[in-house]
Amino acid sequence: MPYETLLYSVHQHVATITLNRPRVLNALNHTVFNELEEIFTDMDRNHAVRAILITGAGEKAFAAGADINELALTTAATGERLSLRGQSVFSLIESCGKPVIALINGFALGGGCELALACTMRLASDTAKLGQPEIKLGVIPGYGGTQRLPRLIGQSRALRLVLTGEIISAKEALRIGLIDEIVPAADLLARGHELAAHIASSAPLAVTGALEAVRHGSHLHLHEALRVEAEIFGQLCGTQDKAEGTAAFLEKRSPAWHGR
Repeated sequence: MPYETLLYSVHQHVATITLNRPRVLNALNHTVFNELEEIFTDMDRNHAVRAILITGAGEKAFAAGADINELALTTAATGERLSLRGQSVFSLIESCGKPVIALINGFALGGGCELALACTMRLASDTAKLGQPEIKLGVIPGYGGTQRLPRLIGQSRALRLVLTGEIISAKEALRIGLIDEIVPAADLLARGHELAAHIASSAPLAVTGALEAVRHGSHLHLHEALRVEAEIFGQLCGTQDKAEGTAAFLEKRSPAWHGR
């Protein structure tokens, strides 16, 4: 179905979502959140989708942040609701059970950087710029940035970005671990599809299991996290895909995954 703020397609098990508000640098407003929620809720049940790419329309921005026109009208009460709404949608993206790869093709600022943080991996063009400049507007990151950023790059580096509002280059973002790879701008979408297709060629239940083990285990003590890993490993050992994978290996052929 058509969306007002997004473009959406699926090809060979890889879904591509494009934030489609280039005139405002793909700023995030309530419609964007509603449509992202709808798409990711549907994809959670869509077994044809095994990996997801998310990027921004145009050459200037992945997402330049929250819609400032909406932010300017918030009060203490509505601001909290706005923050909780963004957090809810980004948590849905983070926990959808399928790898989500952010293709950062320009500015990823404020809420745009927080959207990238909610993704499984982050690839950036060599022209990308990232940052959390909310402090310059008199607020703090509200869509999970104060929590996901320190977990990804460490507390000191995260606080430097948040407290200064500094906007950094892709090269610096790679150095501090904020992104995983830099790609020439012209090759970013192709590289994203290559990576997503490689992941999508693996056993889908195993991919979901790996995501769950890392996500849940990262917030637990090691002993408890190892128990989570063992439980997921055991569940996967009872699947048809595990039987197919081991049989294919022994028979020296490519496996045919069915997600069962």
